[in-house]
Amino acid sequence: MIDLSLVGIGSGNPEHLTLQAIRVLENADVILLPRKGDEKTELADLRRMIAADILKTSPKIVEFDYPVRDAKTPKYLDGVNTWHDALATIWGDLIRDHVVDGGKVALMVWGDPSLYDSTLRIADRLLAQGFDIAVNVVPGITSLQMLTAAHAIPLNSLGAPVQITTGRRLRDHGWPDGVDTIAVMLDGECSFQSLEGNGFHIWWGAYVGMPDQILLDGPLAKVSEKIVQTRASARERHGWIMDIYLIRKG
Repeated sequence: MIDLSLVGIGSGNPEHLTLQAIRVLENADVILLPRKGDEKTELADLRRMIAADILKTSPKIVEFDYPVRDAKTPKYLDGVNTWHDALATIWGDLIRDHVVDGGKVALMVWGDPSLYDSTLRIADRLLAQGFDIAVNVVPGITSLQMLTAAHAIPLNSLGAPVQITTGRRLRDHGWPDGVDTIAVMLDGECSFQSLEGNGFHIWWGAYVGMPDQILLDGPLAKVSEKIVQTRASARERHGWIMDIYLIRKG
């Protein structure tokens, strides 16, 4: 059996690695390291830095090119599933080539493997293909935790629920029923612009936890355009952007 560890590494600050994450990475025989194109070399560089400068051992590093999801697929979930199938094939080939039976392989996952991340679903595909693997999850600090910490705010209002959702769902379905706070992830369209009225406060952050962290907050009606412009400028400057925001109603 092969031990497959999905290791949460936080949102970009090596100081947020847990002791468990470091131990599991140090004990790996092989670390699979994805490359996501020239525009996102910083992401691969950070993983390389963790392997080279923080780990006390030197596991074998196997890099691979991340496949690109076809955004033109008519049905969004069909495109995502095809993309996940391609990733599972790549993982499977690399494990066969580089990990012996009884070996340990690890992947460094942004944030936490359980929150709006697909590595666990890809691991499920390996199991469905008959791979003899044991999946181990090492939790990491999420961008949502980093956002609330950076703004020094509680995630929820007193005794009230929070819903974590995506920009797509906010645009298509509007404000969800029964909650006064939403956290929005995976939003490349600044979907907060779809909300009407003056009763919203937003806390936005990009590259949270990283040296280039950007934070903005205020009444949504007043800061919406500034966030849109700041986001566009940051994306042009870096070639990529990871951002997240919290909106509270009332």
